[in-house]
Amino acid sequence: MNNKVLIVAVHPDDETLGCGGTLLKHKANGDELYWLICTNLDKTHNYYETRQEEIKIVGQLYGFEVIYNLDLKTMRVDEYSMSELIYKISSIICNVKPSVIYLPFKNDVHSDHRKIFEAAYSCTKSFRYPFIKKIYMMETLSETEFAPSTKEDGFIPNVFVDITKYFEKKIEIMKTFKSEVAEHPFPRSERNLRSLATLRGATAGCEYAESFILLKEIQ
Repeated sequence: MNNKVLIVAVHPDDETLGCGGTLLKHKANGDELYWLICTNLDKTHNYYETRQEEIKIVGQLYGFEVIYNLDLKTMRVDEYSMSELIYKISSIICNVKPSVIYLPFKNDVHSDHRKIFEAAYSCTKSFRYPFIKKIYMMETLSETEFAPSTKEDGFIPNVFVDITKYFEKKIEIMKTFKSEVAEHPFPRSERNLRSLATLRGATAGCEYAESFILLKEIQ
């Protein structure tokens, strides 16, 4: 049976940075992909229309079944109550009924990421959401590597996915978000994406890999 895969992206581009190659691999294996974008630019923002077009293009490149957007204020997720966030995310999860879910890392430096992780993880209890069988946290350049460098807070991956066949398309998709990519040493550069994938690939014994923390697996 094919999986339903839900990627919870706090901001559009998190899905590509964190698990773009893995999503493409899911798609190639016949899985259904669903994209939950949590935040949006204000409609008065100069880049609003361009961002909506970027999202449309990226959605087509991945082949998402449905794209959801909670339309939360970007950079201001902490202004929403936890109960409101849980209600919004739970509604989407109950609609999709994913068997696999990818979440931001719980200690990402961006407060939007931390709040969304807390709310989304609350929506994974097995007695309320029995269809969820695997829960992963992903590594997002420009956020995860800036988490406090302590044993309790650091990203220590325990799952590695060989994305060698899909890495160049991941780079192609990331370039769609023109305002989010810049030259090294900016974290979201092609050079850094390639370097991180190379490092994770060296751990996994392949050319390029993405890494995750498995929080729960129900077999």
